[in-house]
Amino acid sequence: MNRGLPVLLAAVLLVFCLSGCNAAGTSAPPGDGKMEVVTTIYPLYDFARQVGGDRVEVTRMLPPGVEPHDWEPTARDMVRLSRAKVFIYNGAGMEPWVDRQLPTLQQKGIVVVEASRGLDLITGTPEGAAGGEEAAAPEPAGKGHNHGHPGTGAGPGGVDPHVWLDPVQARQIVQKIRDAFMAADPAHADEYQSRAQAYLAELAALDREYREAVQGFQSRDIVTSHAAFGYLARRYGLHQVPVMGLSPQSEPDPAHMRRIADFCREHHVKYIFFETLVSPKLSETLAREVGAATLVLNPLEGLTPEEERRGENYLSIMRQNLARLKMALGGS
Repeated sequence: MNRGLPVLLAAVLLVFCLSGCNAAGTSAPPGDGKMEVVTTIYPLYDFARQVGGDRVEVTRMLPPGVEPHDWEPTARDMVRLSRAKVFIYNGAGMEPWVDRQLPTLQQKGIVVVEASRGLDLITGTPEGAAGGEEAAAPEPAGKGHNHGHPGTGAGPGGVDPHVWLDPVQARQIVQKIRDAFMAADPAHADEYQSRAQAYLAELAALDREYREAVQGFQSRDIVTSHAAFGYLARRYGLHQVPVMGLSPQSEPDPAHMRRIADFCREHHVKYIFFETLVSPKLSETLAREVGAATLVLNPLEGLTPEEERRGENYLSIMRQNLARLKMALGGS
């Protein structure tokens, strides 16, 4: 099936909606007077809620439990996007479909925030490396997924989109969202500024917790199900060894799995990390082979329905990740 067809149809419908969904030729405002904000992935949704509070109605395009790699919007999603005052997406190749919609969105006057723009991105990094330190078990060239950018899986030219897992860069994203809200709704700029400052302080505290914890780690090696943790590893001096590439849909070959297993034995890896939105099969197989246990390390690409029901958020999941890193790496 042509995977571009649904997006093409959605684009046509979006143009129709933007050209006149109601008598005035503009999107209908929310009934409660809140500013409508649309985001793509969960971290941006949570950041927007923290900054906007009761002044905004935030919609996340990806539903709970959906893994965002290769996700494409439906026609209904595009209609919802056409009504937004602010649209926040990650960029760095995470949502390649957005590039086709930007001219129409900008023509409409929607304030667009590309969260990763201007951040310190990891590019041209081998799949088994983090922060410039080459892993002992890199992924073979061509096995990764490119998120719309050629070469992401092979190293040169690739971009890691998982910027939100670095709390320091997460603070920069929050500042971008604050500025966008203040521009789109200047009447409530002081409120957005105040809420952003409070949340920025919480993110700074999270960064301090990580910095203090890693000082007690007995190991710095994290074996992960896919290469989502490069920014976290770079920030805190960890060494990421991914079973799969930048997309959890990439399939490692047997030779790569043998290298990963050899690395785990040589470095006495006690835990293999897996994720909530991806099958743990490969991580469990590797763990059995090397005599290790498994633990969840959440890349926060999205929450499960159960995590949503529990009221989890970016800060709580990041602290759960830290607790599991302490368990796996021998921290106090």
